[in-house]
Amino acid sequence: MGDNELLEFYGAECDHCKMVAGFLDRLEEEEGIAVDKLEVWHNSANQQKFFQLGQGKCGGVPFLINTSSGAFLCGPKEYEKVRDWATGK
Repeated sequence: MGDNELLEFYGAECDHCKMVAGFLDRLEEEEGIAVDKLEVWHNSANQQKFFQLGQGKCGGVPFLINTSSGAFLCGPKEYEKVRDWATGK
């Protein structure tokens, strides 16, 4: 993981996560905003980070968090909501 403050925690087999991943790809293509993606179902280090940063805010994945502002999204969301989260709107 780089120094990016925008993170997505996801599960490899999670259908909701796959939908959000498409939005994140679009976000990078259209807005030039990258989000670091951390798989938690098969990676215990990422899972620990999820619990540490999530602090019970979100019971599962997908979980998007801005580590700088603390802004977060839980579960599947529309593209516009993901874009607004990423751009701080």
